[in-house]
Formats: sequence, structure tokens, C-alpha cells
Amino acid sequence: MKKNLVTLLGLSLTFTVLFTGCGSKPEEKVEQELPVIQTTDAAIETEQEEAKEPEVYSGPRSILTGEPISNKLSKVRPIALMVENTSACLPHYGINKAGVIYECPVEGGITRLMAIFEDYKGMDRIGNVRSCRPYYPKIAKEYGAVYMCFGQSTEGKALLQSGFIDYVNGIEGASYNASYYRSSDRRAPHNAYTSSKGIEAGLKLKNYKSKRSKKYEQHFKFTTEDKPVTFEGKKDCEVVTLYYPDNDPYFVYNKKTGLYQRFEHGGKETDALDNKQIKVKNIILQNVPCTNYSGTYKLNLTLNGSGEGKYITNGKVVSITWEKKSDNDITKYYDKKGNELVLNPGKTWVSLIEENRASGNQFYKNRKDFNR
Repeated sequence: MKKNLVTLLGLSLTFTVLFTGCGSKPEEKVEQELPVIQTTDAAIETEQEEAKEPEVYSGPRSILTGEPISNKLSKVRPIALMVENTSACLPHYGINKAGVIYECPVEGGITRLMAIFEDYKGMDRIGNVRSCRPYYPKIAKEYGAVYMCFGQSTEGKALLQSGFIDYVNGIEGASYNASYYRSSDRRAPHNAYTSSKGIEAGLKLKNYKSKRSKKYEQHFKFTTEDKPVTFEGKKDCEVVTLYYPDNDPYFVYNKKTGLYQRFEHGGKETDALDNKQIKVKNIILQNVPCTNYSGTYKLNLTLNGSGEGKYITNGKVVSITWEKKSDNDITKYYDKKGNELVLNPGKTWVSLIEENRASGNQFYKNRKDFNR
């Protein structure tokens, strides 16, 4: 039956062709249908994958570095720890885990550091820890941090005892026993340290909140890794030296890592806990007015008001301005067009510069121009 049907269809087609060829009517064009191409689900997925842009991390980020961070750690209240910076205390312990480090001049031509942590777990030795100067707690308050020190100047003591900031001071008996200890490998006053457990004990002793306030206003504004701040066309800066006379610090840019490596006291500044050199993504130099407290040699750095400075990142240096309206406000940084400064994600080093000595800082375009 099937064979007969095929035969009949063939004869019908033959007669149709003959009839069309012999007739007087013009030949009609037959529209040809385009072939239908079957697209598999796999092909559709491949096309979508090729067109899709790289995903940008959308989870919590550090308030100190702008980098991805765990949800738990994103709620931690920062700790601002005073750190000595003379050759007698080196090497430092634990400061590579700090998200932000401040360096400020104090009396006698030396500098002192303040390391700000939100991740301070797992360290049995941090510091060494030294005494308070009044401008440090004012900076620490900008981060909503608990301030930790070991002693204080007269002016620092007045500020701490005024209730200006939550603090854990090592010279107080209970705080010392809970949070600090002295090592046997250095002589006092260069041998006072704290630890992760010591920090937690100090917070508990003082009944301080360990979680960051929801009202906290973020100190820095960060970009994301997919949109780095490059400052194309701006001045190159592979080396920056600071005027501080005692430690003679400088930073050298590593093009492979995109980070600035820190040197001082004639060599690499290294963290003894991980045996790694201190490296930072951002450097801010903030020029501030500086005087001496009446009848003393102690410096008083003015943090409120406005001024100029430099921002160094990704091998470039640009001029910036800063403004802080009161002790309860956050220092804001701006580019020369008045836009708030945007930092690259990563560790930031801030150096307060006596504005009448800012010319002592040097910026080198190429590493080869720096003879050290």
C-alpha cells in the first residue's frame, strides 16, 4: 500500500509539471522557506556566558580597607592601638593585620604609630604599646574605635579622663593585668605588649561594646577592584620619602604587586609575627598646623580646620585637600576639583605632616633616581 502511494504521488507530480510547462500562464515564483536551525540549551547558555560581564563582589566590605570581608567581621568595632616607632622597639608585632596605620610626629624628632584593627584575632603579641598623645584619640574616634595605650602625656591624660573616647590604658592596674604584659627580650619602656586575648579581656573589663555602632559613618570612600583608581596622565611616583628625622622612612612602589613597600631605620619595616615587610595600597600625607604646648617641647597637631596634602597609589601622586569641622567629625579628603577622594581597596597609611616641613618630603618618578 505504501509503495502504491509513492507511485501515485510521483505520477501526480509529473502531470503537474507537464501541465505548467504547456500552459499559457506565466510561471509563478515559489517562495522558498528558510531552514530552521535548532539551537540547543547548551548553545544558549554559552552565548549568555560570553555576553555576561564579570561579577563584582556584592557582600560586606571592610570599613578600613574596602576589601571583601566576612559578615561577622564586618560588625566588629575597631581597635586603635598606640605603637612605638623607635629603633629600640623593632621589629613590630602584629601591625600587618591592621587595616589603617597612622604615623604622627611626637617630641624629639621621633614618630609614633597608631594601628587600627578590625581583625585582631589569633595574635599572642601585638606592639609594642606606648603612651598617648592627644591627637591620636581624636583620630581614633573618627573610626568609632576603642583606643589602647600604655601611659599618656599630661595633655593626653586630660583628654582620656574627660570621657572623650573609650580607652584601655596599660598603666591602670586592672587594665594592665587584663590586657598587657611585658616581654623579657627587651627593656622597659620598650617591652609592653598586648594580644588578641588581652584586647578581648580589656573590652570585657571596661564593659565596652565589641560591635560597631550602626550609626558609624565610613571614614574613607572606596572604589571596587574592577574599577581601580589609576590617575592616568598624573605624576609618576615610584618612591616617596618623608621628612621625619629619626626613623627616615620611605616607600618604594612594586609594579608587580601594585603595593608600596615600607622602609625605615635603614632597612625594611617588617612584622615579626608573619616575617613579612609592611606593604600598603594607599598613602595619604596630610599637612597640618603644628605648635608646642605652652612651656613644653611637646607637639600639638591641629586636626580641625582644613589643609593640603598628597595621595599616592598605583605609582602615581596627586595633590589633595582635607577638612575636619570639629572633634566629633570625620576628616574628609578631596581632589583638586572638590570631589571626595576615592581610594583603592587595600591597606592605607596616613602620615600627618607638619605643614611648615612638608617641603622635606620627596617624590621620585623612578626607582633608579632614588640613590639608596
